[in-house]
Amino acid sequence: MISARLTIVLFLTMLIAACSEEVIDSPEECVNQLSRKEQSQGWKLLFDGASLSQWRNYGEIAINSGWGIESGCLARLGWGGDLITKEEYGNFELRLEWRISDSGNSGIFIRGDEEGSSISQTAHEMQVLDNSSHWDRHDPKHRAGAYYDMIAPDHDTSKPVGFWNSVYILANEEHIEFWLNGKKTASFDQGSDYWNHLYRNSKFSERPRYGSLFSGLIGLQDHWDKVWYRAIRIRILDKGVLPVGPN
Repeated sequence: MISARLTIVLFLTMLIAACSEEVIDSPEECVNQLSRKEQSQGWKLLFDGASLSQWRNYGEIAINSGWGIESGCLARLGWGGDLITKEEYGNFELRLEWRISDSGNSGIFIRGDEEGSSISQTAHEMQVLDNSSHWDRHDPKHRAGAYYDMIAPDHDTSKPVGFWNSVYILANEEHIEFWLNGKKTASFDQGSDYWNHLYRNSKFSERPRYGSLFSGLIGLQDHWDKVWYRAIRIRILDKGVLPVGPN
């Protein structure tokens, strides 16, 4: 008789193997370019489709085999841990697009560091999820676009598996906004009374440094599932520079 532990291991192995078979077939899907308007506004690419020189794995000096480039997309290829930027960012606008695998889960982190066991010890997370099939969809604060475990989107603006989702994140001093496919899904002021109330009632309440940083790393979560990212762009909000918004 197979033990419960062995059954779980076999299930996870099969699940990982199934996810690894999903690929992006056409490089035409993975465009990583700035428009002329974005260039004039000061946007910069964090991923150009050919190099991962601006990224490394959490707690490592380089990128391991868990992340790589697939047909021009940044992809989670196997277990490798979270992917983080080499540089830290404080005030910025971030645009990117993601595509999740069937029943998949990932996340986008901002303002994190490496002093804990994972970037989630300090970073704010925008959830990436297959809202139709992943078991975590049952918690509204864990659905795609959510400020993970803190703020639930008031509507589901995610697109189905196989389609690309567009993200805009604003981090400007204490103010942070999450947008998914042109709709705002979360807005808060870091350290405010409202934020502190959310924090005290979240899973992060026993993480004393959670959400305390005003500058930090940007990260992409390895949650065991296949996920693709493309068109990752950042615009630094130096003093006096105003946000241009999601479009």
